[in-house]
Amino acid sequence: MLPNVTFFFLLVANLAAGEPTSTTTLTATPATLTKLYSAITLQWSNLASPSPLDYVAVYSPPSSGNLDYLGFLFLNASASWATGTGSLTLPRLPDLRAPYQFRLFRWPPGELSKNPRVDQDGDPLPDASRRAAVSGNVAYEGSGARPAQLHLAFTDEADEMRVMFVCGDDGRRFVRYRPAGLREEQWEESPTVATTYERRHMCDYPANDSVGWRHPGFVFDGVMKGLQPGRRYLYKVGSDSGGWSETYSFISRDTEANETTAFLFGDLGTYVPYNTYFRTPDESLSTVKWILRDLEALGDKPAVISHIGDISYAKGYAWLWDHFFEQIEPIAAKTPYHVCIGNHEYDWPSQPWKPSWAANIYNGKDGGGECGIAYSIKFRMPGNSSFPTGTGAPDTQNLYYSFDAGVVHFVYMSTETDFTQGSDQYNFVKADLERVNRSRTPFIVFQGHRPMYTSSNETKDTAHREQMIQHLEPLFVKHNVTLALWGHIHRYERFCPMKNYQCLNTSSSFVYPGAPAHVVIGMAGQDYQPSWEPRPDHPNVPIFPQPQRSMYRGGEFGYTKLVATREKLTLTYIGKHDGQAHDKVEIFSLQVGTDSTPDKLVSAMPKNTRYVEIAGCAMLALLLGFMAGFGVRKKTDSARWTPVRNEES
Repeated sequence: MLPNVTFFFLLVANLAAGEPTSTTTLTATPATLTKLYSAITLQWSNLASPSPLDYVAVYSPPSSGNLDYLGFLFLNASASWATGTGSLTLPRLPDLRAPYQFRLFRWPPGELSKNPRVDQDGDPLPDASRRAAVSGNVAYEGSGARPAQLHLAFTDEADEMRVMFVCGDDGRRFVRYRPAGLREEQWEESPTVATTYERRHMCDYPANDSVGWRHPGFVFDGVMKGLQPGRRYLYKVGSDSGGWSETYSFISRDTEANETTAFLFGDLGTYVPYNTYFRTPDESLSTVKWILRDLEALGDKPAVISHIGDISYAKGYAWLWDHFFEQIEPIAAKTPYHVCIGNHEYDWPSQPWKPSWAANIYNGKDGGGECGIAYSIKFRMPGNSSFPTGTGAPDTQNLYYSFDAGVVHFVYMSTETDFTQGSDQYNFVKADLERVNRSRTPFIVFQGHRPMYTSSNETKDTAHREQMIQHLEPLFVKHNVTLALWGHIHRYERFCPMKNYQCLNTSSSFVYPGAPAHVVIGMAGQDYQPSWEPRPDHPNVPIFPQPQRSMYRGGEFGYTKLVATREKLTLTYIGKHDGQAHDKVEIFSLQVGTDSTPDKLVSAMPKNTRYVEIAGCAMLALLLGFMAGFGVRKKTDSARWTPVRNEES
């Protein structure tokens, strides 16, 4: 009897510990993934009395504890789940430089989860307490040695292009590049420098906890030099021993070009093909797809991509960065991809700049404990701006910088660190705007994350907007900034040219009137935010009229496309559901070589447009008597309002 009793107690102990029994099987195929063949098929069988809540959890590395999963899939997504046998397919998963493993868990109906963590919506997360089966490991070939996550950026030199990528070790890697048309053996070669960061550098949960931390690998930084302007180049990165990336191409920067194209957006976010700690909408995939379409249509014309804050929404879950860079590589490996920092990359409880007026704005949780470190290491923008973390971790970088691309001077700022008068950032912006050569770049496009103007009802940011208007707007007006672009609000909203809350022109096609038009472009893919200002006379059933300063707004996901010549800058809002234009604004440039005050600007317009403007002025004079008492044009009623969708619709 003793052996049987011993076996019984061992079986009970194993079940109590959640160890698998021998009846249920779970397989994951193939065992080896490549960049071209990376879908994983999960198959299970012999699952007795299946529950609709049974699930497979995703792990990497395989040594992770049961509760430290990346995400999970409910088995009921398989048509045959109720039979105890089924299969699911996971599309491409990124190379995390460690194997994946999958574990099947039971979750009986009516049983409450014991996991103290909840997801973004407050719903319980699985507690991983009833493990039934474990798969074999699935790994990428090369064990992380092959380069991944390629993305380009400008440097401070017009004849250079930076490329960054990730590997699982810090062994020597190179960049090989050549103009298109030269033979394979005519590559030029540049070295790279590898950098990483550690769990001890993270400053709060979940980034510094086992649930969120995964080693980021080593980020390599190489620079291609001596590039001829406006020419197509081919390049690849890696080494003979560790393997090479696929060969990509790009068009080098041409600061003398007479046309500029850029794709601009904020708040893109990351899609992952499983349930996880927060919502991961797939709209970001569509945005990348449509931008790729537009890039391919450009042919050999150069372009730039601008992502103004709230980049991956990793928020302390490190592997989300890997998903994000895999998601953008089709466009970022071919086109310089420029970023500025947002609250979801940076904000943490003890961030060093938190003035009294910002106590409720920089709330300390938005960055998930990353404190700007991941953002600072994974990207390298022009300039050398930095700000100490005060924790012993590396400084926060890529805060403010600028560059010329054709006829546009692009400026980026940090809305998360000190921008007030006298600060290093303020001094940079002031000096940068003062030295813009308007004969070379007749347009200035300024970008930051939190908006200076918005009709969003997020009142906690009001003090922040007032500070930006007080400290930065006078510089915009004095130095004739053409366009100010912002993210943070997950909507598109275009304002008229603004000066201290005053609207200077309500047209969608105009000569620069002495202040920039402001456009909120945070609609690239992250979840909806139904947050417009309600009418005060409808407190119980709010309706959302556009203020007269708001020319167009909408809830459609998408991006903006900027095209500028020496005479005109056009910004177009493109919806992701159809790839079509939904709004457009045209701004005519200052005339090169003339006084840049607004009363001289009419000469910058094409001749036929000037005739229309003169005729319009005459008509306006005749109508002034009838317009008394109406300071600005009255907008039409609801027919002019753009319907705004929310999550429920």
